[in-house]
Order: sequence, then C-alpha cells, then structure tokens
Amino acid sequence: MSTRWYPLYQRGAPQLRVFLPNFWMKLIRPTEEQPTNVVQFSVSMEMTKHDIKNYLEKIYDVKSVDIRTRIALGNMKKDLKGYITKEDDIKYAYVTLPRGEHFEFPDLFPSSVEEQRKDEEKSLEEAKKSYNTFVDRNKDRRNTPGWFGI
Repeated sequence: MSTRWYPLYQRGAPQLRVFLPNFWMKLIRPTEEQPTNVVQFSVSMEMTKHDIKNYLEKIYDVKSVDIRTRIALGNMKKDLKGYITKEDDIKYAYVTLPRGEHFEFPDLFPSSVEEQRKDEEKSLEEAKKSYNTFVDRNKDRRNTPGWFGI
C-alpha cells in the first residue's frame, strides 16, 4: 500500500511510473539471547505478519516458518517547562527460519586481541613519555601547581 499519489494520466508515451512501498525493515542485534534460527527486525508500524513474510520471500528470497510481532511503547519525557513528550513507538518482528538454517549477526568491526593489546601498550608508552617530560620540565618548581606553566 502506498500513500504516494500519482496522476492517472501523463502526457506522452510510455506511461513511466514507479510505485514504491512505504514499508521498511531494519535488522537489529538482539539484546537477549535467542536461538540461532530467530532473527529480529525493526519494521514499519503499518506492516502485518503477512506483509513481513511476503517482503522477505519476494525481495530477499528468505523462507520463514513463524513471525511474531510486538510493539514497544516509546518513552515519555517531561520538559523543564512542564510539557510531556513521547517518543515514537517501535514495532519489532521476530522471524523464525526453517529448521537447519541459522543466522549469526555479522561482526562488522573485527579486531584481534593482539592488535588491541599492542595499541594499548603503545598508548601507555606515550603517556609515560609525556609524564616524564612534564616531570623533567617542572622539577625545579616544587611548590607551584602543575597547571601553572610557562
């Protein structure tokens, strides 16, 4: 279903029109641990279970066994002036894949432990050097605060 209005007739031939749906889906990393064949999506509020199933099958060729949806209510906040505002509600869809298929959330920023350890050691050495230069520069001024420099 589209809310975009198109004219019934346009001058010229051929009648070139593109009908775009208002539906969207966003893959979300689950906060709670789930089975490997369950995938969590954030979907538009207008989508039904049938729409979600058709969307996945027609566009991405992903078969689904079961689809469950829930609506998470947005938080309510009170301003300093006394106004109450509410964030938008979010609709979540939990799609169960067929038996034998599993989905692992991709690791977008892989880093090995050794590289991380080397970076930490390098930053520690730089901090030690800068501290030693600070101490050497201020060893003649014992009673002055550290922020007071020339």
